[in-house]
Amino acid sequence: MLALGKLLELTLAGHEPAAKIQLTPDGTRLRWLDEGALEVTPPADRDSGLDLLLSAGIHGNETAPIELLDRLLRAIARNELHPAARLLFLFGNPEAIRRGERYVEQDLNRLFSGCHAQTSGFEAIRACDLEHLCATFFGKSSERIRLHYDLHTAIRGSRIEQFALYPWQEGRRHSRRELQRLQRAGIEAVLLQNRPSTTFSAYTYAELGAEAFTLELGKARAFGQNQMVNLDRLEQLLCELIEGREPVDEAEGSLDGLQLFSVSREIIKHSDEFRLHLPADIENFSELLPGYLLAEDIAGSRWVVEEQGARIIFPNPRVKNGLRAGLLVVPHDGAGLV
Repeated sequence: MLALGKLLELTLAGHEPAAKIQLTPDGTRLRWLDEGALEVTPPADRDSGLDLLLSAGIHGNETAPIELLDRLLRAIARNELHPAARLLFLFGNPEAIRRGERYVEQDLNRLFSGCHAQTSGFEAIRACDLEHLCATFFGKSSERIRLHYDLHTAIRGSRIEQFALYPWQEGRRHSRRELQRLQRAGIEAVLLQNRPSTTFSAYTYAELGAEAFTLELGKARAFGQNQMVNLDRLEQLLCELIEGREPVDEAEGSLDGLQLFSVSREIIKHSDEFRLHLPADIENFSELLPGYLLAEDIAGSRWVVEEQGARIIFPNPRVKNGLRAGLLVVPHDGAGLV
């Protein structure tokens, strides 16, 4: 196997490879770009026209997606998987991955779309570097298809185990075809966002023109302890995309069985007085009844549930002041998809 196929090993060891470019027997080129960053280029006569960015480890303790990307890259380096797409593999936060922690100083997934310029430290530098890597990768040609899957696992359990967040951009509509892809990959629900965000997938979607998604794929566990996280369907989809052999959808436009949600409100923590009135072990997508006092903060501010069918995701009262401490989401009927 080519040494560059061991990108995860190199990243965990903090080593820079001696050879930055290697070729597989079928002519696929692997090029090391930076710590945790590897570009894969297929032979010109096999190029499908897809630029596919696969990222994991934006939070260092979310290991199941990291292991998935490692399997894919090793298969390419062993000449078992034959890319037809241009690929960029990214292990987002190398130091946090090495430590087995969510982040080193601050949440990397809140520092994109220029937010890194408003702060300092390890994650701020890394967010800037990742933006440059992605802009270069997607900037090769405006004629190519751009797709980004940012793979995560969640801090807490979820009543819907595998779900996706689909970013928002003014004047742009969400794609039914992309939702079908996610459904085929085992994604059970998609949150259609309706406002700007500073996450990694929001950056590639709004600023680089990619179809981009944050995928939540189960609960975060340590390396080697992900037997309960079933990524078989996602892995199959990624292999199909990589090799350019994705099947044609038989039922064009059908999203039967895929649950859609939209954001009703963000719960923002304004001060140290913030109190979130939820059990510490509450699961994502738990339903909240109208009238429920969800949170309180400084100056008598209160969040009371008003929406029918409201559910909570990503509740976290320990975020820094000014950041989102949870999302209230409601069912979406799929109107406005293209």
